[in-house]
Amino acid sequence: MTLKAGFIGFGRMGITHFSILNTHPSVEITCICDQSRTMLKILKKYLDVRVYSDYKEMIEKEPLDFVVISTPSNSHAEIIHYALDHNLHIFTEKPLALTEPEGREIVEKVKGKDLVNQVGYVNRFNEVFVEARNLVKSGIIGEVRSFCSEMYGATILKDAKGNWRGEKGSGGGCLYEFASHCIDLVLYFFGKPAQVKGSVLQSVYSSQVEDLVFSTFIYENGFSGTVISNWSDESYRKPTNILTVFGTKGKIIADKHAYKIYLKESSPNDYGFHQGWNTRYITDFAKPVRFYVRGNEFTRQLDYFVECVQNRQQANVCSFYDAYLTDIVIEEIRRDASGTQPSGSSIDDGLKTDMNREQKPSFWKR
Repeated sequence: MTLKAGFIGFGRMGITHFSILNTHPSVEITCICDQSRTMLKILKKYLDVRVYSDYKEMIEKEPLDFVVISTPSNSHAEIIHYALDHNLHIFTEKPLALTEPEGREIVEKVKGKDLVNQVGYVNRFNEVFVEARNLVKSGIIGEVRSFCSEMYGATILKDAKGNWRGEKGSGGGCLYEFASHCIDLVLYFFGKPAQVKGSVLQSVYSSQVEDLVFSTFIYENGFSGTVISNWSDESYRKPTNILTVFGTKGKIIADKHAYKIYLKESSPNDYGFHQGWNTRYITDFAKPVRFYVRGNEFTRQLDYFVECVQNRQQANVCSFYDAYLTDIVIEEIRRDASGTQPSGSSIDDGLKTDMNREQKPSFWKR
């Protein structure tokens, strides 16, 4: 069965997602919505798709199975609600929403609907981070004592005022647009922290938003860790995620391309690791994707989304609920940094859907 897809937003991420899904044998992209007149002219000239400047008109007129949302962050919630009202499966770029109440409303709305919902926290589909997570859960480095989740890049090297990434009201700033990736990676490994403390948001170039994020996460079972993100670091050519996990028996350092594991003692294990340092590159264990652009994980996440639409019994890896928890932590960091009190909202586990159950999809297996 061929699934009909519509795109809402056709900037950098929209084009990336289009290039991947346009080559998928089970997907037909029939329409694209964007507010740029220049982009619409280009699309009309070079692509055999119907184009719109109003996403509501597109959703009303087109017989779609799912939509891909790649618009500025402050528009996500409104578009998601409209797509849910029309019973469409949804893949949206992160973040899910800009406030906890917005996110909760979305999660409450999708609960009970037989609709696939996925958010583009792409690190959950990177084979290195997947294997590193499995190693941590296996206990090979012992009990976790601390971690450090970092993300650096040269995204903002001057004041981006006038661009949505540099405007607070549009959901811009390092916290939502950049640090959210290393925050979500922590939640993917360890779940939501019990407390967020010592948060600092600093500007380097931006006049309206932060360029640097620092925060400490504290967990109920006694360990803690730090999150550091800087999108104004010109020493990095591309955005780079680094996660270091310290355990009682060793530690793991992982990025998107490789991981290093240090074991204090030699003991039998399924990976052939010896005492001391062991290194594994992504090419040592990751299977090739059918279409490569920017990284295996970008194709993995969209192919998996399509698989979930085709097979509703398949576990959801990064659902709206998962992204909602990440949004809550982001809001807690902002409140902690500003010295304001927590909102007092509690997480309702009843908001989870069956699609959040813990399973290992095919590409998770070593």
